[in-house]
Amino acid sequence: MTVLAAPGDTWGIPGPVFLRWYLLAAAVLVVGTLVHRFRGLAGTPVDGTGPLGPQQVAYLNGGDQLAVWTALGGLRRAGVVGVTPDRRLTTAGSLPAGATPLDQAIFHTAARGVHSRELRRDEWVTRALEQLRDGLQQRGLALGPDRRAALRRGPMLIAALLAVGVIRAFVGLSHSRPAGFLLLSLVPLFIAFVLLSRVPWRTRAADRALRELRRRHTWLRPSAAPAYATYGPSDAAMGVALFGTATIWAMDPGFADQAEIQRQAISAGGGSGSSGSSCSSGSSCGGGSSCGGGGCGGGGGCGG
Repeated sequence: MTVLAAPGDTWGIPGPVFLRWYLLAAAVLVVGTLVHRFRGLAGTPVDGTGPLGPQQVAYLNGGDQLAVWTALGGLRRAGVVGVTPDRRLTTAGSLPAGATPLDQAIFHTAARGVHSRELRRDEWVTRALEQLRDGLQQRGLALGPDRRAALRRGPMLIAALLAVGVIRAFVGLSHSRPAGFLLLSLVPLFIAFVLLSRVPWRTRAADRALRELRRRHTWLRPSAAPAYATYGPSDAAMGVALFGTATIWAMDPGFADQAEIQRQAISAGGGSGSSGSSCSSGSSCGGGSSCGGGGCGGGGGCGG
């Protein structure tokens, strides 16, 4: 049945007609955004691209800072990095075989006697972290700025539709037109916008890889009291990457105290565990709430 516009209908569109098309647009946008998000966050399984090193794991688990601490923990276990009484880093000997670009950058920066909190701001360390991040993006485990921006387009369209609904409801109410159902439909749409606006910086493939690595390395948890003296630098670094700075404290509490690593972790909000973000890659929400337009009487309109 065709609903004719009545005098005073907002924008000349009857409320039931507007609501029907508004809900259809909302459902299409939310579903389309979910599908685009699901595909965009899939990533590439680690099994097909080779194992992850401790610093790669650390970056995926907690970003730049955890990667720096992981490299520092590995270098400390190798015995090539120490700390002076005035809490400045120092070096001894030479880098071990297989040192990564981040290892090299931190080693050379520590040789200048900086504080551990200054490592992340060093130019060499910054370049090494960028190289680490770019490699993870190429492997389909981390999201670059372009991909994150693409995933935000759907939520921005939802925001625009929300704005249209709010304006319609406001105009309708200011002219004494009922807009209750339209206002109700804005609630799930707003929830969908909030949830879908949170774009993680790692893919679902990275999440699966981290879960599997934690399962395989439970013996490295500080709570399990691992015998770090019997492990090499790589295992020590993996412990930091997976379980945070508490590993450095358990491995070498004197170094952790003098280098103020635990204090930095607490001030950064990471505490003694991993400082990684816990946002889910595959969050979903039901934003396509439906409202029967036929339940509105006459030409008054439930959509303002």
